[in-house]
Amino acid sequence: MNRRTVLEASFLGTALAATSGASASAAAQPAARSPYVTARDGTKLFVQDWGNGKPVLLLSAWTFNGSAWGTQIAALNEKGFRCIAPDRRGHGRSEMPSSGYDLETLTNDVADIIEARDLSDVTLVGFSMGTNEAVNYLGRYGSDRIARLVLVSPTTPFLVKTEDNPDAVPMAMIEADNAAVARDFAKWIAANEAPFFLPETPEITRTWIREMMLSVPLPVALACRKAISFADLRAAAAKIDRPTLILHGDKDASAPLPLTGAKTAKLIKGSKLTIYEGGPHPLPLTHGERVIADMLAFMAA
Repeated sequence: MNRRTVLEASFLGTALAATSGASASAAAQPAARSPYVTARDGTKLFVQDWGNGKPVLLLSAWTFNGSAWGTQIAALNEKGFRCIAPDRRGHGRSEMPSSGYDLETLTNDVADIIEARDLSDVTLVGFSMGTNEAVNYLGRYGSDRIARLVLVSPTTPFLVKTEDNPDAVPMAMIEADNAAVARDFAKWIAANEAPFFLPETPEITRTWIREMMLSVPLPVALACRKAISFADLRAAAAKIDRPTLILHGDKDASAPLPLTGAKTAKLIKGSKLTIYEGGPHPLPLTHGERVIADMLAFMAA
């Protein structure tokens, strides 16, 4: 074999090895995931789906979209978890049908995402309105695909004052607040902003959230707000049979702890209620590092 043949053989071997390595690497990569899931009524739902490993499904607050979970997604990906954060219908980059903003349809959307992505052993995380969808999902669809539940600043189990729920919010007060949103959503946001955040929350964060909320069309925002306001999830919460962590601030003006988190904890057998002293409603924004640490400790237990 002459020198040229040796060199050609050497080059060919290197090229084949590189090609083989690239093919093996490509084969090891998961299939590309579409950014959309089609709900059973045909609505296309935008779904952020980052990382690999055990899945964490993150359900957002009222008028928030999946981008609000960015800090948690980055941290959980770093720890080897896969994060799925959908935009609720009518929010963010999801389609905006003229109907389907009742809790039952919104919960169907969650189920359709879980089925479409074939998720199992899921850590289901709900924040604010997302807790209604999470608890209702478990009540309607069961826990076969769910390993554990995290409720952040829950608006469960039932906000309306009734004979069998006396320490709650009078119907007239709920209706007046919804009417204020309908009259002037921007003005309502401005009037409620101070207790929503911490005094030290930077203006750029406040602006980002204001713009996110105002990007949701008012009919959608109102329909979703009514879905939260009148949902009675006491029976669904009492049936939950998965380990549950509840994170709630004792200065939450949007979902006061005694009316929501504390009641939910009593209904879910074996649940753990962690109270954030001085914590307002948007804990993933104001107490992001602690929320991540508490979630990771819970998922590792």
